[in-house]
Amino acid sequence: MKRILLNIRRLINLSAREVGLMTHNPIYVCCMVIFPIIIIFFFTSLMSKGQPEDLPCGVIDYDNTSFTREIIRQLDGLQSTKIVGLYNNVSEARKAIQRNEIYGFLYIPEGTTSKLISQRQPEISFYYSNVSLVAGGMIFKDLKTVTTLSSATVGVAKLQMLGKTPNEINTIIQPITLDLHLIGNPWANYNIYLSSIMIPGILFLFIFLITVYSIGTEIKFGRSHEWMSLAENNIFLALMGKLLPQTLIFLTIFIGYEWYVYGYLNFPHPGGSSMIIFLAFLTILSSQGFGVFVFGLIPSLRMSMSICSLWGMIGFSVCGATFPLFAMDSMIIALAQMFPLRHYYMIYQICILKNYPLADAQINIVALIIFFLLPIFIIKKLKKAMMEYVYIP
Repeated sequence: MKRILLNIRRLINLSAREVGLMTHNPIYVCCMVIFPIIIIFFFTSLMSKGQPEDLPCGVIDYDNTSFTREIIRQLDGLQSTKIVGLYNNVSEARKAIQRNEIYGFLYIPEGTTSKLISQRQPEISFYYSNVSLVAGGMIFKDLKTVTTLSSATVGVAKLQMLGKTPNEINTIIQPITLDLHLIGNPWANYNIYLSSIMIPGILFLFIFLITVYSIGTEIKFGRSHEWMSLAENNIFLALMGKLLPQTLIFLTIFIGYEWYVYGYLNFPHPGGSSMIIFLAFLTILSSQGFGVFVFGLIPSLRMSMSICSLWGMIGFSVCGATFPLFAMDSMIIALAQMFPLRHYYMIYQICILKNYPLADAQINIVALIIFFLLPIFIIKKLKKAMMEYVYIP
């Protein structure tokens, strides 16, 4: 009992020492509090409307009839598209796309209206830039929608002249009706889709870097012997005392982020608050465990921070949020399991967004626990580094 109380006192002293180091080094304040808060508000406000609106588009109208002008008005009336220019030829419109003034343009050749009326098939072309995938895709969708509806309008008028009923017209014009049900994000809101993975991914990166930095600077500034002596050369106790204040701060930031997006912005979360808090706690511990493991594996501040940066950035590509993992190469699928962000995304998707039981995500939960326990395998090497290594710039 006396030994336990002594270890608790040492833990408090180590944590107090770490708080003192954090308050005197602006890097901790910036990377643990200021930058994460800026990132949270930046991404959520950047896509606050859910989807891009009034994307600039151009028109080339060689026909210039009341029918083609109606097509242009319909296109301009769509939520995602705004007509910003009428061009004389394709060359002018193409240069406007290259200057990023518009994302696409509609080309209406001469004789379009007359061909429609005489039941000949006119060719209306649209060109769009897919350099920006979201903008190009939405412009393409609007251009295709308005041209399809315009041709259907002429067909409806002719069928009405022939005495067809509305039901008969609908059957001829649109024999199959699509009934779409978007699960999880029925609004197709890009804020919900992207912020739910981008912000946690950046927080992962900050935790990686701060964990490595806080341990590596003990060697860099010659404080490692003092640190170990406070823990009576117990590396486990030393790590607990160092990481405890960081854990509490990151947990506060992470829970604050979750309250903001799920409570204030009303992102869908049928999994409930308990699941959200559990995932936040597991995320922080697994990230810190991975950071300690990397530094223990390569006890070099520069190299270990570079590896953590690389691991954090690649995680965005292989987590499966922007491109499905099962569609990637089998080797990439295997390597993706080595990135904590992949398992975070799977738990979020299964247990929070879809409200499935924890058992359905047990593999991913175990994976994050393994990341947390990784320092066990390098603990002796880490202790040796703290006791013997000399910092080499």
